[in-house]
Amino acid sequence: VQLQASGGGLVQPGGSLRLSCSASGFTLSSYAVGWFRQAPGQEREGLSCIGRRDSSTYYQRSVYGRFTISRDKAKNTVYLQMNNLKPDDTAVYYCAASSSWDLTVQAVQGYHGMDYWGKGTLVTVSS
Repeated sequence: VQLQASGGGLVQPGGSLRLSCSASGFTLSSYAVGWFRQAPGQEREGLSCIGRRDSSTYYQRSVYGRFTISRDKAKNTVYLQMNNLKPDDTAVYYCAASSSWDLTVQAVQGYHGMDYWGKGTLVTVSS
């Protein structure tokens, strides 16, 4: 089971990026997937998650209205569209998967971890 986040880079404030979470060795649509980030010197922060079958979504208040999570089952990929980026969004972004939607939501809320974690991708928001 391997996850890989990609799509990070340098973007100016107000700009947009789309992150991708791809999976190898398993079908990502069989899992709930969450996005997290960790800025230097700060604790990991949950952002958003998407469910398995009905693709329910959940967003933390800090990103609600700016970030959109989606899933492309054919590509075995989950995306995080990030708009109106701010310098405070600078962080390493990670995706993670869990077989439980409820536990995924709790993980995004910060109560515990996820079953599988991918390598992160760095997002830098700076002018």
